[in-house]
Amino acid sequence: MNYRHAYHAGNFADVVKHAVLARLVEYLKQKDKAFRVIDTHAGIGLYDLGSEEAGKTGEWRGGIGRLLDATFSPEAAALLKPYLDAVGETDASGELSFYPGSPLVVRRLLRKQDRLSAIELHPQDVQLLKELFAEDFQVRVTELDGWLALGAHLPPKEKRGLVLVDPPFEKEGEFLRLVEGLQRAHRRWPGGIYALWYPIKDRKAVAGFRQALADAGIPKIMDIGFEIRRPSSEPRLDGTGMIVVNPPYTLERELNVLLPALHALLAEEKGSGWSLEWLAGETVSG
Repeated sequence: MNYRHAYHAGNFADVVKHAVLARLVEYLKQKDKAFRVIDTHAGIGLYDLGSEEAGKTGEWRGGIGRLLDATFSPEAAALLKPYLDAVGETDASGELSFYPGSPLVVRRLLRKQDRLSAIELHPQDVQLLKELFAEDFQVRVTELDGWLALGAHLPPKEKRGLVLVDPPFEKEGEFLRLVEGLQRAHRRWPGGIYALWYPIKDRKAVAGFRQALADAGIPKIMDIGFEIRRPSSEPRLDGTGMIVVNPPYTLERELNVLLPALHALLAEEKGSGWSLEWLAGETVSG
């Protein structure tokens, strides 16, 4: 699967991923102590929705485009507010011309004592990322293979924080690399929060990935599944998934409000759905 993000920025997968990401950051902000967010596959940070790439797919219209004038329950609206505020800061005119990538969503939620490490390997993307965060002392942009960051950059000196692993799935074996990378990172920093994004396209690969995580020996693993279409005979991006290791105690309750609200807005076919499952710990059944 080629997930070059300029074509897909702001789509349904981004909405779910960034809404969850915002809830994790907001939880970390409940304590005064500083924290660090490490984004291992940061991309360029800001995407032009009027670009040729975004225009070719128009996926953002079925994602963030549907949230612009949507009405939510008071509880869902409150939970979505940090994410939507971060998106809204992109364009003061109120027009949605640009969409923030994960590092920019995070940056807009940080307090003055918090830090962001944005890691990217692609030379052109790194340059754009450095320009975006030029002279921002709270952000460190590093040109590095994000998988290596799961070793060398952990634990952060703050000893509090979140690691976001959001690979582009351009190569074979990314599911295996996610499992191995998480195991390596967790050994170095068992107390950190980890959020791993994955596409729901190859159902057999997804099932194997989930099982491998369940067998990984990591105590607390939550799996978020969100599908907008039923499975088809031809491989396609039917849904988005996110693994959260060491999830905040508040997250399960919040997601039971957020996911149905987002699914009602973003689903394209009846029969699709969302799921929230513990692969390890908490309420896992034997």
